[in-house]
Amino acid sequence: MTAESVIRRLLRSVSPRAGSGATGADRNTRKTVTLCRALLSQRGEASGAALAREVLAAYDTLQGPALEAFFDVLASEFSPDPQDVGRAADTYRQEPSQTNLVRLMHMVEPGRQELFRRLNMASGGTAALVEMRRRILPQLKSRPHWAGIEADLDHLLASWFNRGFLVLARIDWRTSALILEKLIQYEAVHAIEGWKDLRRRLQADRRCFAYFHPALPDEPIIFIEVALTRGISDKVQPLLDPDSPVTDPAQANCAIFYSITNCQEGLRGISFGNFLIKQVAEDLGREFPRLKTFSTLSPIPGFSAWLSDTDTLERLAQSTGPGGSALVKQLQALDETDWHTRAALSEALEPPLLRLCAYYLLHAKRDGEPLDAVARFHLGNGARLERLNWLADHSRQGMARSAGIMVNYVYRLDEIEHNHEAYANRHEVVSSARFLVLARQCPLAGARGARS
Repeated sequence: MTAESVIRRLLRSVSPRAGSGATGADRNTRKTVTLCRALLSQRGEASGAALAREVLAAYDTLQGPALEAFFDVLASEFSPDPQDVGRAADTYRQEPSQTNLVRLMHMVEPGRQELFRRLNMASGGTAALVEMRRRILPQLKSRPHWAGIEADLDHLLASWFNRGFLVLARIDWRTSALILEKLIQYEAVHAIEGWKDLRRRLQADRRCFAYFHPALPDEPIIFIEVALTRGISDKVQPLLDPDSPVTDPAQANCAIFYSITNCQEGLRGISFGNFLIKQVAEDLGREFPRLKTFSTLSPIPGFSAWLSDTDTLERLAQSTGPGGSALVKQLQALDETDWHTRAALSEALEPPLLRLCAYYLLHAKRDGEPLDAVARFHLGNGARLERLNWLADHSRQGMARSAGIMVNYVYRLDEIEHNHEAYANRHEVVSSARFLVLARQCPLAGARGARS
């Protein structure tokens, strides 16, 4: 029987019967589930690929309740049978042989994983599965029974998007317009304001690199923007100015990573950044031997939220003694949108805010890791906290998220692995001496510290 005839027979089996009362959404869900069952039962590669295409086509029609119902079925019907798992576990416990272990592993693996592998045979299958995970991730809190689906997708995508399958490419003005448009679309740190802005970010003293996957040739997975400068930058606006003069990159001694964007929400939590930064640093070092420093100029997206949290303000008022309430009152000036343009107020706020920010990055943690997402990313990749920069980003977004403060994380190629291991094994935050001094001067400082 040909693949086409198998599909026609399956579609007839899920066609609505007269008087059934089923809605279109119900029928679409049943059709998709039936095709999934058939795909798992197929043995032939050709018929399997054809059925995988049909499943994806049917899945694409699912919206709203129909899509939710489909995920509900994936969570229940395509999970391991508890009785089978229990029996296999008992057998392995009684006789821990490799044969029994393999049988147990087979029983524990959900049918969903094999279904997803077979869907990946179809053209566009990888992209569809990335998109499926994107849809599921924001729903996990309200639908915890979908966690198994997400875990299966995470497991497979982490393998398929392993560093060994990714291709690093430089993006410049000769790159296809399709990809250039996606840089503008995806940029998440400093918005690209049109083609003139993008062109400046791709000129001689700038670099942009991205990882691509063979299954998604026109979709950047993650990209990084770099400015080649003299010295570590302490302000981001000059780096973003589309009218800034182009300098000779051969004279640069510092590479500033000023924007890193993960493009695919469906791949959130799957790490690429550590490989990207290290490879880009090594490539730039070979191209420009004068480069001695590799540093970020990074936002601190969680600082303002932490600073305005009731618990932080209460602890601040209590820990600073008689002057505590005065400092808390002083910080209320941050609610005024133009505070940074008033020289006296800005000068008064600089010392306490820098100390609080240093403390935040070193000591504000949850489950042992920094609260700040950007800090987790760079520290986990082996960087060290180097320097805070006052009013480094005076854009509306920069002022709102961190009172304009930005931070330099420095990557020393001979220390990356050591720093990464210290963070991964002990959540140790490696920092410069100046960072430690600032944090110790913060009224919230206690006995905790970081290694310099």
